[in-house]
Amino acid sequence: MEKKPHFLRREFPPREASFLSLALLLAAVLLLNALLYLYLNKFYVSSGRAEADPSLCPFGYFKLGAVRNCSPWLSCEAINREVRKLKCVGEGAVKKVFLSEWKENKVVLSQLTNSELKEDFLHGLKMLKALQSKHVVRLLGYCEQQFTILTEYHPLGSLRSLNETLHIPKYKGMNTWHRRLMLAIDYVSVLRYLHSSPLGTLVMCDSNDLDKVLSQYLLTSDFHILVNDLDALPVVNRSAGRLVKCGHRELRGEFVAPEQRWPYGEEIPFEDDLMPPYDEKTDIWKIPDVSNFFLGHVEGSDIVRLHLFDIHAACKKEDPAERPSAQQVLDTYRKVLTLLVREAAMPGTREML
Repeated sequence: MEKKPHFLRREFPPREASFLSLALLLAAVLLLNALLYLYLNKFYVSSGRAEADPSLCPFGYFKLGAVRNCSPWLSCEAINREVRKLKCVGEGAVKKVFLSEWKENKVVLSQLTNSELKEDFLHGLKMLKALQSKHVVRLLGYCEQQFTILTEYHPLGSLRSLNETLHIPKYKGMNTWHRRLMLAIDYVSVLRYLHSSPLGTLVMCDSNDLDKVLSQYLLTSDFHILVNDLDALPVVNRSAGRLVKCGHRELRGEFVAPEQRWPYGEEIPFEDDLMPPYDEKTDIWKIPDVSNFFLGHVEGSDIVRLHLFDIHAACKKEDPAERPSAQQVLDTYRKVLTLLVREAAMPGTREML
């Protein structure tokens, strides 16, 4: 009788089995890195952090909501005829802000309230027109004669209410170290854009305390950051010897950079003419404090702070020339995000290797 062959299971020697396990582990790590690259590439480009935005219209036009076609910025006549005020939602030193409606879309109408500050208002409009990008709130129209600006509406409001927003049940899933670090990256991305803008190196002067900084930015519904208030953006031009001063009053407190404080002691009264000017590195000094607010006190945020310790220490250098650029801070933030996402995805990988 013919015997049927027996199929024996192959037993791998211990050394071969160990090599196979290591090979599988390395393959898994390579796959993880590939997926991580694709994820971060999507985050940096397609999710809206690139300067170029394919959804933006040509200069002088806008798109709103699901509408595909670009419309020209609304004129004085169109604003008066087609925009309906609903309610006042804010008022500052320069303008009053109204939630309004245009063709069944919620929009924001800003109007000058103090005629003595009309130059600030018009400067903000000039900046808004020239800086339209992924980092800046969308302009829908304006009327210089009536000192009126129309912009896109973002229901989550300014960053001052970030923590309250993250405690709403709908958004609690966003309250993680990962999402909070991405907001900090957005913030530094805006500064990098302003420091290398089409108009030159711009300094964010409306930033004398944390609350004031947060009020200048909006939180979008997909949890990104847009700069909204551009009334105080002076230009630094080192080659022409032009530096800036943020206002004509004395600035105090640890939040503002050392070079923004009166340097001659209390025995000499403050005089604007004697106050030395400064550059965009004042914005860098404030980054650690603003990022600390973004990171909050959620699980993992202290680990993020630990990884950012060195770059934040550099931001707090007394000598402005020794502080990093916004681009250098942004590069570090992105590297930390990449590292922490990798470690969170495969904890213990380093020890296994």
